[in-house]
Amino acid sequence: MTPIISSSELKNILAENLIILDARTGKDVKQNYLDKHIKGARFIDLDTDLAEIGENAAFGGRHPLPSVEKFAETLSDLGIPEGAHIVVYDDKNASNAAARAWWMLKSFGFENVQVLDGGMQAAEKAGVEFSSGEETFDKASVIQKNQWKLPISSLEIVENDLKEDSSTVIDVRDAYRYNGESEPIDLVAGHIPGAINIPFSENLDENGIFLQPEILKEKYKKLLENKPEHLIIHCGSGVTACHTILALDYAGFPIPDLYVGSWSEWSRREGKEIATEI
Repeated sequence: MTPIISSSELKNILAENLIILDARTGKDVKQNYLDKHIKGARFIDLDTDLAEIGENAAFGGRHPLPSVEKFAETLSDLGIPEGAHIVVYDDKNASNAAARAWWMLKSFGFENVQVLDGGMQAAEKAGVEFSSGEETFDKASVIQKNQWKLPISSLEIVENDLKEDSSTVIDVRDAYRYNGESEPIDLVAGHIPGAINIPFSENLDENGIFLQPEILKEKYKKLLENKPEHLIIHCGSGVTACHTILALDYAGFPIPDLYVGSWSEWSRREGKEIATEI
């Protein structure tokens, strides 16, 4: 199953046994969900369901992963059974929590997980049916898992692999953040020395739709030519990094490592070198 689904494809399977997750973020996000969401969609929260935020972002970053056991409880509360077909969307061209939810669901062991191409805006344009208020559904049995299945890198692994030149570390943030021109979210501007910058926005066309798989494949083959094959992807806090992981999977590449702590961890960790390129 392709990891990307179009709005027209979604319209054709809405009546089937499908679970839709609304992963929008931002101010008043739960109220926005209650006001309007794709019919049947269940709300999943980045800060409480897709992360377990700690006291110190220097250890784990701004959006550390929850434990697998805690995520299993979240899935139970959302009524998601083992083997479910799940479609996730957000309102940021799948670049935010929809991609993070996809990564976590895949890493938990779900095979049939897709992200809605173009997000909520594309669904509205395509005439997908919307609703409001709370959705009702039954809880599901808790699925027993003991570890994430997809590869994860720690700060120590990133640092060592860059030193040994054994991995290509990709920073998917906007170029102005990577270059150290300004930093709107974290405390310090700049990037991890040795990391290369390929903004996640370059996975999309001018309408916010994913580039075709063959175009993405050729693009990344060219960008990564003569670089270590093993990839580690990071962003600010391990959320939009999942957008590039999703794009690489869509293009047929092996799923690379996610550095969850990302810049929010590295830039706060005492003694870590910070690079700027302007």
